[in-house]
Amino acid sequence: MARQFVPGYQLRAGWGIEHALLSKFMQETYEELFPGRNFSHVPKAVEQFLSSQTPLWWVEVEEQTSGSDYLTPLPPPVGCLWMGNAIDQIGGDRNSHIFLVYVKPEHRRKGIGSALMRHAENWARQRGDRQISLQVFHNNDIALNLYQSLGYSSLSLWMVKPLNPKAE
Repeated sequence: MARQFVPGYQLRAGWGIEHALLSKFMQETYEELFPGRNFSHVPKAVEQFLSSQTPLWWVEVEEQTSGSDYLTPLPPPVGCLWMGNAIDQIGGDRNSHIFLVYVKPEHRRKGIGSALMRHAENWARQRGDRQISLQVFHNNDIALNLYQSLGYSSLSLWMVKPLNPKAE
């Protein structure tokens, strides 16, 4: 069941069978940040991690019709939030972790991203978690600014080194 989320949009809980749609959203996210790269591995990751323990929510444009039946197709989502679990490596506590938060470009700057973050924080509080975490790419300035404005701060820096660099 969907409920009004921000004016003009509704939030609905996702289903465990929505692997393909979640994979598509994740690929859009990565392609936006890293154009031209191959993200064919994403469906495998979604298949491995999407479960009843990792809830998913979709943002849809609010329908103007009253009532709904199971034969009416759902409106296409314009945003999503996928949550999971992590262990704080310093304190050892379980905490909520945001696997994905994404809003399609044409629906940005309308408060959807902030509302998704508040939803994530409320979900974490309801479970009794004392903190929430996420990973963001260093070149995603828009997301970094949003998260910092909401009180998130860096705790660690993930560093990588290719072991078999391609010859250039």
